[in-house]
Amino acid sequence: MIIGSKVFENSTFVMAIINLTPDSFWTESRKNADNVLFAVERALADGASIIDLGAQSTRPNYTEVSADEEILRLEKPLEMIKSRFDVPVSVDTYFQKTAESALCLGADMINDVWGLTHDEKMAQTVAAYGAAVCIMHNAKQPLSGDIWHPIKDFLQKSVQKALNAGVDKNKICIDGGIGFAKNREQNIELLNGYEKLSDIGYPLLLGTSRKSLFGGLPEERLEPTLQSTRLAVRKGVTFVRVHDVKENVRVIKEELNG
Repeated sequence: MIIGSKVFENSTFVMAIINLTPDSFWTESRKNADNVLFAVERALADGASIIDLGAQSTRPNYTEVSADEEILRLEKPLEMIKSRFDVPVSVDTYFQKTAESALCLGADMINDVWGLTHDEKMAQTVAAYGAAVCIMHNAKQPLSGDIWHPIKDFLQKSVQKALNAGVDKNKICIDGGIGFAKNREQNIELLNGYEKLSDIGYPLLLGTSRKSLFGGLPEERLEPTLQSTRLAVRKGVTFVRVHDVKENVRVIKEELNG
C-alpha cells in the first residue's frame, strides 16, 4: 500500500494514535498544539511508521462535534507536524469538510470509521487529492447472527465506491471495525478470524488498542493489546493502530524474527 511517499508491504507497521480531543477514552493519547510535536517525535523514535490524528472521539457514547470543530482542533497541529517530520499522516474523520481541509494541509490518508458512507462526497474528495484511505466497517444497528457476510459486504461496497470515484487501488486498506456495531463476543470472533477479510483483496488494518473487548479498565489492557498485535502479525495484517508504540513495535519485531 502507498501512503504519501511511503510503500507499506511484506510486514506489519505501527500507526500511532494521537488524539486532539479532550475526551478520548485513553487519556495518555490526548494532545494539543502545545505538545503534539513532542508526541510525534516520541512515536517516531519508538518505531511508528504512520501518525493517525483524530479530532473527534469515537469512544462508546461519545458526543459528536462538528466538522468545523474538528478543523479547528486539527489545523495547527497538522501544519506543525507536516513542516517538521517526514512521516505519513492519517486523519481520522468521517466528515468530507474535515477531510478536504486536512488534505489541503498535507494529510496523506483519511481514516473513515464510517467507510465512506457517512458523507457521499468523501470518496471523491480522497480521489481528488490522490490520497490514501482506510475504509472501516460500521453499522447503524448492532450486528446479529453471522457477522462475516455483513462486514465483507459493507467493505466490498465501500471499496467499489472508492474505486468508482477514482481512488488508486494501491492506496486503499480496510478495517473490520472492532468495537463498532458489535458486542464483545462478536469483536472476539472478528479478531480471531481477522484473516478472512483478506479475501476482499486489500491490506488490513487492525484497531484493538486498549479497547473494551479485553475487559477490565483501559489501564489494564496493554498486555491483551500486545497479544492481539502478535496475532495480527501471524495473520498478515499490514497495520496495527495503537496507543503504545514502543511495546507494539517490540512485539512485532519478536514475531517477525521469531
